[in-house]
Amino acid sequence: MSRIALINQKGGVGKTTTTVNLGAALAKKGKKVLLIDLDPQAHLTLSLGIGVGDAEPLKNTIYDVLRGDCTVKEAIRKRGGDDPLWVLPASLDLSGAEIELSGVAGREFLLREAMEGVSGYDFILIDCPPSLGLLTLNSLTFAHHIYIPLQVEFLALQGMAKLLEIVELVKKRLNKSLEISGVIATRYDHRKKLNREVVETVRGFFKEKLFSTLIHDNIALAEAPSHSKTIYEYKPDSVGAIDYLDLAKEVIERKK
Repeated sequence: MSRIALINQKGGVGKTTTTVNLGAALAKKGKKVLLIDLDPQAHLTLSLGIGVGDAEPLKNTIYDVLRGDCTVKEAIRKRGGDDPLWVLPASLDLSGAEIELSGVAGREFLLREAMEGVSGYDFILIDCPPSLGLLTLNSLTFAHHIYIPLQVEFLALQGMAKLLEIVELVKKRLNKSLEISGVIATRYDHRKKLNREVVETVRGFFKEKLFSTLIHDNIALAEAPSHSKTIYEYKPDSVGAIDYLDLAKEVIERKK
């Protein structure tokens, strides 16, 4: 079981889009995938249509799991038909977790403890908030691997030094198996010289950790969440769908 946290403290880099559609691509390749929404904005949950339009607030979410009010198995939802995904959703209540759980003993390990005994998945992908707070720390103590989505723009590497510092501290003190295993270039447009230059800069910084697959800027990827669909449910023949299938192939190869 490969546990992967998708992290970037910079917002708008395609983190949720990548979590959802990489997960869906892995599922299309026959893998059993669990997606965990650890972002208080709950964008992954909303993107998949979970709780959308419900009269009552969403119950049994990752917030309730971290508080000990329900188990992970009670909170996980199966979504989809032929290539299903399993989802541990979030709600806006999660926004209070940083404060509510700050005084809890072992607060850095709440997710890891809650996930004990959960098995049967090939991949667990965690959509982390755009910050380096307690929720992200919980993902780092649970995960084996970190994937960093990076939008190929001028400020792509801004803040990376701080992220790398945090990862090293967590690895040293809390989770010795943690590694930055992949960097994903997003919103790439080959016609733009700046995009090509930034990819080379990122490759120079991260070396072989940068995936060969570049996720192209594709309107279908932006539209799919508004229809509560993955890219394969919305436009399976789009450039975005092809890119994430190529990325999934690389992820599977790296796992071997």
